[in-house]
Parts: sequence; C-alpha cells; structure tokens
Amino acid sequence: QVQLVESGGGLVQAGGSLGLSCAASGSGFSTRALGWYRQAPGKQRELVATITKGGNIDYADSVKGRFTISRNNAKNTVYLQMNILEPEDTAVYYCAASKPYYGRTYPTSYDYWGQGTQVTVSS
Repeated sequence: QVQLVESGGGLVQAGGSLGLSCAASGSGFSTRALGWYRQAPGKQRELVATITKGGNIDYADSVKGRFTISRNNAKNTVYLQMNILEPEDTAVYYCAASKPYYGRTYPTSYDYWGQGTQVTVSS
C-alpha cells in the first residue's frame, strides 16, 4: 500500500512556471510506475505524464516540451515541473502510483491516487 500527497499548486500567470511534488509513504515506491493526471472543470481526468521504475517517460501531446516529470526514489517523491504555462493548463493535478512490478513490462493502470492540488493559470 502507498499513500500519496501532492503539493506545490497555486496561481501563476501565463508563461510562468510551477513545480509540483508528490510525497509517498508506504512500501514499494521504487518498483511502481508513477504518473501525473489532471482534471479541469467539466472535463474528464486526463494523463499528463508517466514515469516507470526504470525512468521511461511518456507525456501528453499537450504538455510535451513544456512539462518534465522526474522521480527521486531515495526521497519517495515524484515531481512535475511545469513551464510556459497556459490558461488551458488550469486543473486539479493528481499524482498516481501503480502496484509494484518486478519485470520489464510497464503497468497500464494506476491504483493509488493523491488528493489533488489546484493549479490556476491566469491570462
């Protein structure tokens, strides 16, 4: 089991930057895939970025080149650095973790979720 707590959300002007952190407690952090998702008002939750235990990364097309996901297994933390923010990035951002895995096949589902942190980008 793992518990996830996001932090770092806030208000930023378009073109600015913001860094999010997700601190995990529990077991198996280093063997879980991790992800960031977001949900804007009236829209479905969508993928932002994922990172596997081996450091393989995937981004949504809408954030590619602007956002960076990283992880620090020693600190049980996953990060999302957001640059050149746009009003369309406004959403509640959630971190997520898969179940532990020990092979090379990446998980496709995330079973554990944080409470979310609000990111608001003004024009």
